[in-house]
Amino acid sequence: MATNGGRPAGGYSAWRLIAEELRREISGGGLAPGTRLPAEGELATRFGVHRNTVRHAIAALAAENLVLSRRGSGTFVAERTVLVHRIGARTRLSDSAGGPGRASVRLLEAATEPEPPAEIAGRLALDGGAALRLETVGAVDGTLISRATHWFPDALVPGLAERCAESGSVTVALRDIGIGDYVRASTTVAARHASADEAADLDLPTGSVLLVTRSLDVLPGGAPLQAGVSRFVASRVELDVGAPGSAT
Repeated sequence: MATNGGRPAGGYSAWRLIAEELRREISGGGLAPGTRLPAEGELATRFGVHRNTVRHAIAALAAENLVLSRRGSGTFVAERTVLVHRIGARTRLSDSAGGPGRASVRLLEAATEPEPPAEIAGRLALDGGAALRLETVGAVDGTLISRATHWFPDALVPGLAERCAESGSVTVALRDIGIGDYVRASTTVAARHASADEAADLDLPTGSVLLVTRSLDVLPGGAPLQAGVSRFVASRVELDVGAPGSAT
């Protein structure tokens, strides 16, 4: 890794690139739980950087609970407790969490958008109608795992924002306003680094990786209900995308 004062030639902080590579090795199984990381000097030689740069990368991984330091022994890959979120025809976080009461959603913002983005208007077949936008953070057993933006046809979901704030669940809020069932029509998954706002909302260190899903939920008859963008903390969640039409 060619660096210039702690930064690679491309301008991206060297410690972030080191953290990213080690993070990939941990998540991919190359560094199993309990494995001792090479010493700082070895990692500095491997990546061609100063020890302080390596120390910064290790600190970022420790903040994500991916590694832990033992005084006098070194730094080890932590045992991972990762939520496997199964995405199928009926995707409910409470199911992936192991039952009701463990998963919760906190409403950050709710707004009616008379002119939603063209992509959202098209996916929801709004035909000039307004959209309701909800911004939420999700947690399981008190651990923050997701930051989501939900879009609904405003006329279809009267009172949804209020019920979501009260119940702490989008699914329960929908049921309370008379929408008892909906199915996942499509899901795409990508990965990227968290923005500063996302890192703050999810209590993450700079440079953390998110798994980003873009989804469309429809009513049983096929009418669009929800277009969503969810950002899951990659170190806390694995996504199991089921075959089209599979139930969860």
